[in-house]
Amino acid sequence: MTNNVHLCHVRAGLFLVIAGLLFGLFLGVSFGVNEDAYKQFVSEGITANPEVHDAKSKDKIWRYAQRAHFHATGISACSLGLVILLALSNMRARLKSVSALLIGLGNLYPLAWFSMYLLAPGIGREAAHEHILTEMLTYTSVTALLAGLLLLCANLFLGMLRETDTGGRSS
Repeated sequence: MTNNVHLCHVRAGLFLVIAGLLFGLFLGVSFGVNEDAYKQFVSEGITANPEVHDAKSKDKIWRYAQRAHFHATGISACSLGLVILLALSNMRARLKSVSALLIGLGNLYPLAWFSMYLLAPGIGREAAHEHILTEMLTYTSVTALLAGLLLLCANLFLGMLRETDTGGRSS
């Protein structure tokens, strides 16, 4: 019996997933170690730029950092499961690599929330939401994750994109 699971085909995606998980865990630990530093960053930005803020800014901007943490750990956990399914699938090796990379790129989404946290104190919440960096991270990550998931689903549920049989063996 041979082991058909080759992590080398999903390595790039797996790296991105683990990096996303580490980012989320690091944020959580850093909140526990020094949450006040995050809140002080927000307060100083609001004080320096009061014209772009309202009474809700302080709490909402702090919430962006929390959302980065929540999304990083949640998307990473989900993506890890998807990449493992992909590694176990009978998808063509090249498409496994592409799909794993796309799924891994979904882990950029938490960086959109973190960019809003970093940008909002200086430019305001709405401008941070609409900033090119935030939008680029959002659209790239969501599109990539969905594309990778669609490839995986096409293989798992529709029997598409399979490795070709060699030597008369069936998959």
